[in-house]
Amino acid sequence: MSLRVEAGQIFGIVGYSGAGKSTLLRTVNALERPTGGRVRVGDVEISALAGRELHRARQRIGMIFQQFNLLRSRTVYKNIAYPLKLAGLGEAQILDRVEELLAFVGLSDKALSYPSQLSGGQKQRVGIARALANRPDVLISDESTSALDPQTTGEVLDLLRRANREYGTTILLVTHEMDVIREICDRVAVMQDGRVVEHGDVFDVFAHPQHPTTRRFVSSVLHHLPSDETLRRIRARHPGRLVQLDHAPDESSDPLVSRVARDHGVGLEVVYGGVGELQSRRFGSLTIEVSGAEPAVEAAIVDLVASGRAAEVTHA
Repeated sequence: MSLRVEAGQIFGIVGYSGAGKSTLLRTVNALERPTGGRVRVGDVEISALAGRELHRARQRIGMIFQQFNLLRSRTVYKNIAYPLKLAGLGEAQILDRVEELLAFVGLSDKALSYPSQLSGGQKQRVGIARALANRPDVLISDESTSALDPQTTGEVLDLLRRANREYGTTILLVTHEMDVIREICDRVAVMQDGRVVEHGDVFDVFAHPQHPTTRRFVSSVLHHLPSDETLRRIRARHPGRLVQLDHAPDESSDPLVSRVARDHGVGLEVVYGGVGELQSRRFGSLTIEVSGAEPAVEAAIVDLVASGRAAEVTHA
């Protein structure tokens, strides 16, 4: 695979279990070594480093984990201070930085609490503060919201978005949750069997998924693409020919469906689909039954397909 993440981006990596997401992620801070090729972070080829040079490079890369990985015997304050002590900062500098980070994650009142006294969301906030302690250029998030409820997930994603915006931190985020990609990421790569099968701007990937794995992920969020089983049920109830129509952002100014129905004298019925919004733009697709006299139906489908937004459904 070959991937490039620009500075300042929030870049998502999504895939099913075993796709290779976390292994790829761990090559960024050399917790895993690639069997071939190079991994560069900024101007540094991190895959070639060892010893003190690798230690210094890792200080510029923060990491947050699914299971938090906090030191249970240390207070919240000391968990956040730990990487600062390893970096050789003085007590006054550590105090100032920890207080800043506690305020940033909204836990100033929990400085002397222990991890066992915190909720899952609070633990992850501590994890984020600790990962940001050394002002990293890159923040790695490995399934950091998978163990959290939806509300807490939203709060954690808001924190990551703020870290990106206020500190300029580049965020590399691994998840199997497409909702997380939709909510926070600028670009996304989809993985399967250790390979990147599709990547691009999040809107483009959501609106026009090309690979079957990507289509399954997008459908899990929007539920706009019928499965084969659903198609079989639709065909049992709707004997006409079926067309998949992508939603256009300017649909209101281009009433394609009503125009085709009027011009060809056919019936057009939406039998499945969904439309959502991403980055202030609407996207999705509709499955439409075209019914009527066969010559008119054929002409209507040709007209729909000619728009570049439709394709006849021939499977299932």
